Amino acid sequence: MENLFLELSKDQFIVLIILASTLFVQFIYYFGIYFRVIFHRSKKQIQLSTEPVSIIICAKNEETNLKKFLPKVLEQEYPNFEVIVVNDCSEDGTEMLLAKLEQTHKNLRHTTIEVDNKFRHGKKLAITIGIKSAKSNILIFTDADCYPASKNWLHEIANSYSENTNIVLGYGKYIKAKGLLNRIVRFDTLLIGLQYLGLAIVGKPYMGVGRNLSYKKELFFNGSGFGKHYHILSGDDDLFINEHAKKKHTQVCCTKESITCSVAPTTFAEWFKQKRRHISSGKHYKFSDKVILGLEPISKLIFYIAIIYFLFTPFYIVGLGIYGFRLFVQMIIFKLGMNKLSEKGVLFLIPILDIFLPLFQITLIISNKITAKNGKWN
Repeated sequence: MENLFLELSKDQFIVLIILASTLFVQFIYYFGIYFRVIFHRSKKQIQLSTEPVSIIICAKNEETNLKKFLPKVLEQEYPNFEVIVVNDCSEDGTEMLLAKLEQTHKNLRHTTIEVDNKFRHGKKLAITIGIKSAKSNILIFTDADCYPASKNWLHEIANSYSENTNIVLGYGKYIKAKGLLNRIVRFDTLLIGLQYLGLAIVGKPYMGVGRNLSYKKELFFNGSGFGKHYHILSGDDDLFINEHAKKKHTQVCCTKESITCSVAPTTFAEWFKQKRRHISSGKHYKFSDKVILGLEPISKLIFYIAIIYFLFTPFYIVGLGIYGFRLFVQMIIFKLGMNKLSEKGVLFLIPILDIFLPLFQITLIISNKITAKNGKWN
């Protein structure tokens, strides 16, 4: 090894230092953050919670999904809960379906926002109406195209609350389906899940997902609801959590029974639009959160540039060795993460997606900047 350092040129030595530094940064994420999710254990309650909870679902032209998934929410094995569906200007048969389901499910209620061509609104209005309608202090949010992975979903979320808890972050995965896009979406979701859950566990909560999120009604109104970011199209989940989540008052619930399952985007255009909205919310995060989140993909790109550099030198074996070691560690971490969060079939895409996703993220940022400059948004 000593002879190797002596044989390196000054430029090669500098690149080696950069390579080692980026590897160190990556391992901070793998072992300091992702590992926390893998080995996280929810606090066991001596007695199962019977605290009343309100589930809030916003639906816009979701008749098909509600017919398929809402019964799974209504059939939760929990003693005291209500389900509030906000019918947000639907033009399909959502209203009739909800009225019919209310006849057989006494804990289901719905409210309808009528179409008003003079007044445009986003999902935040629908959520606010649902929260105002809720009878319980503990609110649990999911989407119309989601269903709980088990009948104990409510028990798992409710039991995560303690006296000082205001927010509980859950994991929402996408349903496995055929096709490469589905695998890409599910791996991206897994990576984001390991990030936001892991950072919350280490005391740095920065976001949650509306597919599986819970917080107290009093937190919403004491914090002026969505007031500070109501004008932003997205962010009803992540921006609210970024603003209000505190270390001592935020809990993570990522047991297999606490997971929700959602229908994944079926076209690249649909996923691209979804990701653009998420990126547009991210620019409003706290500066410290943006630094933490930005350091991970940037360190990846610099790592790969340094690896490519070494491949064109007599010391290419050094680059290959470092890359192979990192890939081995990645495979282990993500395999454990997949087991923890009930994901399957994405492990061997890591070598490709590890490069693709940071580049894709840069594309999204550039796309949003161009869109903002042109004053257009879809």
